Formats: sequence, C-alpha cells, structure tokens
Amino acid sequence: MIYEVVLADIAKQADIEAVVNSANANLRFGSGVAGAIHSAAGPELEDYCEPYAPLPFGAALVTPGFNLPNKFVIHVRAAHYLNDDEPEAVLQKCVQSVVAAANQNAITSMAIPAIGTGVFKFPKELSASIMATSFRQCFEQPTSLQKVRICVADADTKALFERAFFTA
Repeated sequence: MIYEVVLADIAKQADIEAVVNSANANLRFGSGVAGAIHSAAGPELEDYCEPYAPLPFGAALVTPGFNLPNKFVIHVRAAHYLNDDEPEAVLQKCVQSVVAAANQNAITSMAIPAIGTGVFKFPKELSASIMATSFRQCFEQPTSLQKVRICVADADTKALFERAFFTA
C-alpha cells in the first residue's frame, strides 16, 4: 500500500481512480470538499445523488465522477464533532466504508480529504490519528487499493497527517 499526503485540490487528482467526498447528509453541493467536488463534477452529480439521500453516518455511496477527471466519487458522511454522538466511532466507520466501497468496485487508487475537519469541526490531529489507524486495520485484509492519497489544504494539516501515517 502506498500512502501519500499532499497539499492539493482533491477535485484535480487526474491520476487517481476515485475521489472521496466528505459529504453532507443530503449529498448536495456544500462548502469545502463537497463544494469542490460537486463544482468540478457538474450538476449531474447532485441529480444522481438525490434518491440516495439522506446518507447515514459512516455510510459510503459510490457514484460516477461525471465531469471530474476521476471515474468514481465515493461519498461518505462524518459526524459533526460537537453536535453528534460518537464522532470518533463514525469516522472509523467512514474509513471502513470507503475501503469496502473501493473493494466492491475494484478501485485501485483513491484521493481522500481530512474527513470531517472542515464544517464538521473534527480536530485535525484526532482525524489524522483515527484515519491512519483505521486504514491500517482495513489493510490487514486483502484489498484492491494500491494507493491512498490524502489531500489537505495547509502545511500544518499535512504535517499532522504525515506524522499519523508515517510514524507508528
């Protein structure tokens, strides 16, 4: 398994098969990652997602990428850190659901954001730790994934995720 942590726009990962959307419950255009992915994919993405809303906490949904350079979008819903019950457990389930969805669709590479750290107020260091631990646990079993690229927006977040993923 190859992990990468990069400062990058998740909607511009042309060499990656699937991007992960840190989605809202209604799978609609939003701010942050959801806004970037929906903007790049075009209105067809929101139309396609409509019958699948509301997306339960921790659940993943695979859709076409539409106008994105990626074949797939894997939508996953984190909990709001301050307002919802057991946000840590939900984030762990998010990673498990994303990996399961990738395996079900034979996806070999994905770009994933720092899930929940934007409007869902998840502490970045805690998100990095939970995501790294959850990915390691998932990859104890055979998987189609060969590359996971974590796309972040600033150098401090990049450093937190590099520590979590590369120093165990």
